[in-house]
Amino acid sequence: MYQDYRNSEGYPDPTAGAALRFGYRPVVYICSKYRGDIANNVYNAQRYSRYAVDQGYIPIAPHLLLPQFVDEENERDLALFMGRVLMTKCSEVWVFGNERSEGMNAEIAYAVMKGKYIRFINEEEMTCTQWVKEKSRSTTRTSRHTRG
Repeated sequence: MYQDYRNSEGYPDPTAGAALRFGYRPVVYICSKYRGDIANNVYNAQRYSRYAVDQGYIPIAPHLLLPQFVDEENERDLALFMGRVLMTKCSEVWVFGNERSEGMNAEIAYAVMKGKYIRFINEEEMTCTQWVKEKSRSTTRTSRHTRG
Protein backbone atom coordinates (compact mmCIF):
# COMPACT_ATOMS: atom_id res chain seq x y z
CA MET A 1 0.00 0.00 0.00
CA TYR A 2 1.14 3.58 -0.58
CA GLN A 3 1.49 4.23 3.18
CA ASP A 4 4.37 1.73 3.15
CA TYR A 5 6.21 3.46 0.29
CA ARG A 6 9.75 4.58 1.12
CA ASN A 7 11.94 7.05 -0.71
CA SER A 8 15.43 6.35 -2.05
CA GLU A 9 16.92 6.96 1.40
CA GLY A 10 14.54 4.52 3.06
CA TYR A 11 12.30 7.06 4.79
CA PRO A 12 8.50 6.67 4.69
CA ASP A 13 7.03 8.81 1.90
CA PRO A 14 3.25 8.20 1.77
CA THR A 15 2.59 11.31 -0.38
CA ALA A 16 4.83 10.10 -3.20
CA GLY A 17 3.49 6.58 -2.73
CA ALA A 18 -0.09 7.83 -3.15
CA ALA A 19 0.85 9.69 -6.34
CA LEU A 20 2.64 6.65 -7.77
CA ARG A 21 -0.36 4.38 -7.39
CA PHE A 22 -1.90 6.03 -10.45
CA GLY A 23 1.24 5.89 -12.57
CA TYR A 24 2.30 8.56 -14.99
CA ARG A 25 -0.50 10.65 -16.49
CA PRO A 26 0.30 13.38 -19.01
CA VAL A 27 -1.53 16.69 -18.68
CA VAL A 28 -3.68 17.71 -21.66
CA TYR A 29 -5.29 21.03 -22.48
CA ILE A 30 -9.01 20.78 -23.30
CA CYS A 31 -9.93 23.14 -26.12
CA SER A 32 -13.68 23.44 -26.73
CA LYS A 33 -16.35 26.12 -27.15
CA TYR A 34 -17.38 28.31 -24.24
CA ARG A 35 -19.22 31.29 -25.72
CA GLY A 36 -22.77 30.99 -27.02
CA ASP A 37 -24.75 28.29 -25.25
CA ILE A 38 -22.62 28.48 -22.11
CA ALA A 39 -24.59 25.93 -20.08
CA ASN A 40 -24.35 23.30 -22.82
CA ASN A 41 -20.72 24.15 -23.60
CA VAL A 42 -19.74 23.83 -19.93
CA TYR A 43 -21.50 20.46 -19.81
CA ASN A 44 -19.58 19.37 -22.92
CA ALA A 45 -16.26 20.55 -21.43
CA GLN A 46 -17.00 18.42 -18.38
CA ARG A 47 -17.66 15.41 -20.63
CA TYR A 48 -14.48 16.06 -22.61
CA SER A 49 -12.49 16.30 -19.38
CA ARG A 50 -13.96 13.00 -18.18
CA TYR A 51 -13.03 11.44 -21.52
CA ALA A 52 -9.42 12.55 -20.99
CA VAL A 53 -9.41 11.02 -17.50
CA ASP A 54 -10.80 7.77 -18.89
CA GLN A 55 -7.99 7.74 -21.46
CA GLY A 56 -5.36 8.04 -18.69
CA TYR A 57 -4.67 11.79 -18.87
CA ILE A 58 -5.06 14.76 -16.53
CA PRO A 59 -7.29 17.37 -18.20
CA ILE A 60 -6.90 21.14 -17.85
CA ALA A 61 -10.02 22.97 -19.03
CA PRO A 62 -9.56 26.69 -18.35
CA HIS A 63 -13.12 27.49 -19.38
CA LEU A 64 -14.36 25.36 -16.47
CA LEU A 65 -12.08 27.06 -13.95
CA LEU A 66 -11.54 30.67 -14.97
CA PRO A 67 -15.20 31.84 -15.25
CA GLN A 68 -15.51 31.22 -11.51
CA PHE A 69 -13.35 34.28 -10.79
CA VAL A 70 -12.62 36.07 -14.09
CA ASP A 71 -15.38 38.11 -15.78
CA GLU A 72 -15.59 36.83 -19.37
CA GLU A 73 -17.17 40.05 -20.66
CA ASN A 74 -14.75 42.55 -19.08
CA GLU A 75 -11.60 40.46 -18.66
CA ARG A 76 -11.57 38.28 -21.75
CA ASP A 77 -7.96 39.12 -22.63
CA LEU A 78 -6.85 38.21 -19.11
CA ALA A 79 -8.72 34.89 -19.32
CA LEU A 80 -7.15 34.09 -22.71
CA PHE A 81 -3.71 34.95 -21.33
CA MET A 82 -4.23 32.68 -18.30
CA GLY A 83 -5.38 29.90 -20.60
CA ARG A 84 -2.23 30.24 -22.71
CA VAL A 85 -0.07 30.03 -19.59
CA LEU A 86 -1.88 26.86 -18.54
CA MET A 87 -1.45 25.44 -22.03
CA THR A 88 2.34 25.73 -21.75
CA LYS A 89 2.18 23.31 -18.81
CA CYS A 90 0.41 20.65 -20.91
CA SER A 91 2.00 18.02 -23.11
CA GLU A 92 -0.85 17.99 -25.64
CA VAL A 93 -3.83 20.05 -26.77
CA TRP A 94 -7.08 18.20 -27.44
CA VAL A 95 -9.59 20.03 -29.62
CA PHE A 96 -13.20 18.86 -29.30
CA GLY A 97 -16.24 19.47 -31.48
CA ASN A 98 -16.86 20.13 -35.14
CA GLU A 99 -17.46 23.87 -34.73
CA ARG A 100 -14.63 26.16 -33.65
CA SER A 101 -15.04 29.50 -31.96
CA GLU A 102 -12.76 32.50 -32.34
CA GLY A 103 -11.21 31.67 -28.95
CA MET A 104 -10.58 28.06 -29.97
CA ASN A 105 -8.89 29.20 -33.19
CA ALA A 106 -6.64 31.49 -31.14
CA GLU A 107 -5.78 28.59 -28.79
CA ILE A 108 -5.00 26.30 -31.72
CA ALA A 109 -2.77 28.96 -33.31
CA TYR A 110 -0.91 29.40 -30.02
CA ALA A 111 -0.48 25.63 -29.67
CA VAL A 112 0.98 25.47 -33.17
CA MET A 113 3.35 28.32 -32.37
CA LYS A 114 4.50 26.51 -29.22
CA GLY A 115 4.96 23.23 -31.10
CA LYS A 116 2.34 21.37 -29.07
CA TYR A 117 0.96 18.04 -30.23
CA ILE A 118 -2.65 18.77 -31.22
CA ARG A 119 -5.30 16.08 -31.33
CA PHE A 120 -8.71 16.74 -32.92
CA ILE A 121 -11.43 14.61 -31.36
CA ASN A 122 -15.02 14.38 -32.52
CA GLU A 123 -18.09 12.92 -30.82
CA GLU A 124 -17.90 9.74 -32.91
CA GLU A 125 -14.39 9.00 -31.67
CA MET A 126 -15.50 9.50 -28.07
CA THR A 127 -18.49 7.20 -28.53
CA CYS A 128 -16.45 4.55 -30.35
CA THR A 129 -13.65 4.62 -27.78
CA GLN A 130 -16.12 4.40 -24.90
CA TRP A 131 -17.88 1.47 -26.55
CA VAL A 132 -14.60 -0.39 -27.09
CA LYS A 133 -13.60 0.28 -23.49
CA GLU A 134 -16.92 -0.98 -22.08
CA LYS A 135 -16.90 -4.03 -24.36
CA SER A 136 -13.34 -4.96 -23.35
CA ARG A 137 -14.25 -4.62 -19.68
CA SER A 138 -17.16 -6.98 -20.08
CA THR A 139 -15.05 -9.64 -21.81
CA THR A 140 -11.96 -9.50 -19.65
CA ARG A 141 -11.03 -7.77 -16.43
CA THR A 142 -7.28 -7.69 -17.12
CA SER A 143 -7.22 -5.66 -20.33
CA ARG A 144 -6.34 -1.97 -20.09
CA HIS A 145 -7.13 0.76 -22.56
CA THR A 146 -3.92 2.48 -23.60
CA ARG A 147 -3.39 6.11 -24.41
CA GLY A 148 -3.44 6.95 -28.04
